[in-house]
Amino acid sequence: MNQAIQFPDREEWSAENEAVCFPALVNGMQLTCAISGVTLANRYGGDMPELWLADFQEHRWDLEEEAEALIQSQQEDIYGWIWLS
Repeated sequence: MNQAIQFPDREEWSAENEAVCFPALVNGMQLTCAISGVTLANRYGGDMPELWLADFQEHRWDLEEEAEALIQSQQEDIYGWIWLS
């Protein structure tokens, strides 16, 4: 893993965004990463935020690796967020 990108264990369900949101520290700056409940359901199953959050935690390493690749290829949306799809 690139030492310039770190992922603190501070994920949370955002009802507003209908996604699990998690921070990434990129060269000391915080960036928000997210994966929607729909995407988590399609990948791992589940039908409610509590299950999607648990799925995120279970698959954290793979999802963080995916987010790291998106960060490195500068795939931020217009709001500066990284969305896993």
